Amino acid sequence: MADEQEKLLDEAKGIVKVQAFQMKRCLDKAKLMDGLKHASTMLSELRTSLLSPKSYYELYMATCDELRHLELYLLDEFQKGRKVSDLYELVQYAGNIVPRLYLLITVGTVYIKTNEYSRKDILRDLVEMCRGVQHPLRGLFLRNYLLQCTRNVLPDQLEPGQFAEGQDPGKIDDSIDFILLNFAEMNKLWVRMQHQGHSRERERRERERMELRILVGTNLVRLSQLEMVQVDMYSRLVLPGILEQVVSCRDAIAQEYLMECIIQVFPDEFHLSCLASFLEACAELQPLVNVKNIVIALIDRLAQFATREDSPGIPGNIQLFNIFSDEISSIIRARPEMPPEDIVSLEVSLMNLAHKCYTERVDMIDTVLKNTKDLFTNADISVVEHRTPVGRELEKLLKIPIDSYNDVMIVLSLEHFIPLLNCYDYSGRREMSAYLINNVIDNSTLIPTPEKVETILTIVGPLICDQSDGPTAEQSRQEDKEEWEEEQSLMGRLVHLLVAPEPDQQYLVLTAARKHLSAGGALRLPHTLPPLVFQAYQLARRFHTAMDTDDKWDAKVEKIFKFCHSTVSTLVKAEMAELPLRLFLQGALACNSIPFTNHETVAYEFMSQAFSLYEDEISDSRAQLAAITLIIATFQQMTCFSEENHDPLRSQCALAAAKLLKKPDQCRGVLAVSHLFWSGASRATMGKPTKDGKKVLDCLKKGLKIAKQCMDPLVQVQLFV
Repeated sequence: MADEQEKLLDEAKGIVKVQAFQMKRCLDKAKLMDGLKHASTMLSELRTSLLSPKSYYELYMATCDELRHLELYLLDEFQKGRKVSDLYELVQYAGNIVPRLYLLITVGTVYIKTNEYSRKDILRDLVEMCRGVQHPLRGLFLRNYLLQCTRNVLPDQLEPGQFAEGQDPGKIDDSIDFILLNFAEMNKLWVRMQHQGHSRERERRERERMELRILVGTNLVRLSQLEMVQVDMYSRLVLPGILEQVVSCRDAIAQEYLMECIIQVFPDEFHLSCLASFLEACAELQPLVNVKNIVIALIDRLAQFATREDSPGIPGNIQLFNIFSDEISSIIRARPEMPPEDIVSLEVSLMNLAHKCYTERVDMIDTVLKNTKDLFTNADISVVEHRTPVGRELEKLLKIPIDSYNDVMIVLSLEHFIPLLNCYDYSGRREMSAYLINNVIDNSTLIPTPEKVETILTIVGPLICDQSDGPTAEQSRQEDKEEWEEEQSLMGRLVHLLVAPEPDQQYLVLTAARKHLSAGGALRLPHTLPPLVFQAYQLARRFHTAMDTDDKWDAKVEKIFKFCHSTVSTLVKAEMAELPLRLFLQGALACNSIPFTNHETVAYEFMSQAFSLYEDEISDSRAQLAAITLIIATFQQMTCFSEENHDPLRSQCALAAAKLLKKPDQCRGVLAVSHLFWSGASRATMGKPTKDGKKVLDCLKKGLKIAKQCMDPLVQVQLFV
C-alpha cells in the first residue's frame, strides 16, 4: 500500500514539475494564456482521488509552491501597469472545476492586492464559488488554499472609510463572515469524510480525519489574528458563529477538536467574558465527546492566567468558581453514563482553580470535597478501590489541599475531607495516611490541641491499629517489612509533633494520643509509645521550669510520672522486656533531676520495675549482662536516694551481678558494681561520691577470684586487664 502511494505521488509530482517548467517558460515569454493552460494542467493533478491525505498534502504543497510563481508574475504585471482585462472572468473558463477554482483564487488575490475591484465582493465570490468542490479531501485543501492566499488581505478595520464606486475594501464584519462561512463549509467536508466508504474502514477514516484537523482549525487561528476583534465583537459575532457550527455538526471528533481549538487560539480575556455561553455549548455536545478534557483545558488555562505575573487577575464581577461548579454539575446531570473517574477529574480541575484563583477561600476547597462525596453517594459508590482510575483521580483530589497549604491544620478544618477520605478502601486510606504524615513532618507542623490530635490520629488510623477491611499488623509486616517499618517510623516521628503551647494542654494532648496509640498491638507499640513517654518526661521538666508561676506543679509532675509508668507497663503487658526496662531507667533519671515531693519514692518504683523486668523477663546471658550494666550505670548517676533506699538497691545490683550465668560476665558485673561504692552518691553523702575504699577492694578481690576460675586463658587475660 505504501509503495503504491509513493509511486502515485511520484508520478503526480513529476507531471507538476514538467507543467510548472512549461508555465514558467511561457510567462517569461509573456505568453500568459499559454502559461495559464500549463497551470491548469498542473492543477489537474489535484483532482486525484487515489492518494491518501498525507500523500495528497505533499502534492498540494508542491503544486502551491509552483502556483506562487504565477501570482508573483501577475502582481508584477499589474504593478507595471500592464493590466490584463477580464482575467478574473477568463480563468473561469478552465475545463475542470478544481484547477479553475485554484486559478480563480490566485487571480482574485492579485486583484485584491492591487485594489482592482471590490475586495468585499471578491472575497464573498471566492468563498461561495468553492462550494463547487464537494469532495471532502479536495474541498478541504482548496479552501485551505483560499485561506492561505487571503491571509494578509482580509479587511481588519471597523469602517471601510471613503472608497470609489465598485471598490469597497470591506470591514472587519466582512472578514468574520468570510472566515465563518469558509469554516462552516470546511467542517462539513471534514465531517463527511467519516461517512464515506465501508464501515470496516472506520478506524482508518478516523485516523485520516485526525491528520487533516489542522486544516479546519486554521480558520479559528485566522479569526484570532484579526486585530479589530475585541471582546464585544467576539461575544456578539465570532463565538456564536463558531459554536453554532460546532454544536450543529453532531460529530464527536469535530466537536471535541474544535472546542479545544477555541480554548487554545483565543485570548483568556475573551474566554472570561463568554464563559457561560461556551460552557452551555459543552452541555449540548454529543455523548461520545470527552467533555471532561474540554472543561479541564479551559479551567487550567484560566487558572494559569490568574497566576501569571503580568495578569490583571480574575475580574471581581465574574464568579469563576461558581460558574464552573454549576456547569460541571449540569454536565454531570446531562451525562448519567459519564465514568466516575471523569467526574472526579473535573472536580480535581475545579479544586485547582479554587486554589490558584481564590487561595484564601478554603470554603471553596471544602465545597469541591462535598460535591465529590455527594457524587459518590448518588452513584452508589460506597468504597473506592485505590488502584483503579477513579481511585487515582481521588488521590489527586485529596492531595491538592495537603500540597497547596502545607499545613495540616487547614486540612483538618475541612469538614468534608475525612468523609471523602473514608470512601477509600484500606490500601487508599493507608497510602493517604502516610502522605499526610510525611507532609506534617516535612513542614514541622505542630498539632496543638487534644481535638486536633483526635482528628489526625483518626485519619491515620490504618497506620495506628488493625482495620476491619485490612490485613493484621503481622500480615502487613510479612508482605513488606521495610515499608511497614517505614510507616511505623513515621508514626513515631509524628508523636514528637504533638506539641501544645501550654503544659496543661500538652498533658491532655499526650493523654488523647495514648488512647489511640495503645490500641496498636504488640508490633506497633514499640514504635509509637516510646516517643510518647519521652514527650511526657519533657513535659515534667517543663512543669518544673514553670514552678514559680504554677503552685500545683508538684502534683502535676507526679501525675505525669504515673502516666509514664502506666504507658511503659502497657509495653510490659505486650510481652516486651528490654525496651520497657530502658524506659523505666529513663524515668528514674528524670525523677532524679526533678525535685518534686515524692521524687525518691517514684524513682525507687521505677528502679524496682526495671529490676523486676531484669529478673523475670530477661534470660539470655548476653542480654542479662547488658541490662545489669545499664541498671548499674543508671543507678550510679542517681543522687536522690536516702541510705535506706540506696543500700538495698546497691545490694540488689551486687547480687544480680554475682548471679550472672557465665563467669566472665560475673567478673565484669562485679567490677561494674565496684563503681557504685566509689563514685555512686546518695542523700547521705550530700550528693558527693561515696568513695568507700573497703567495699571497692572487696569487689575487686571478688572479681579477681572469679577471673582465676575462668578456663579460657585468653578470656582470663582480658579480665585481668
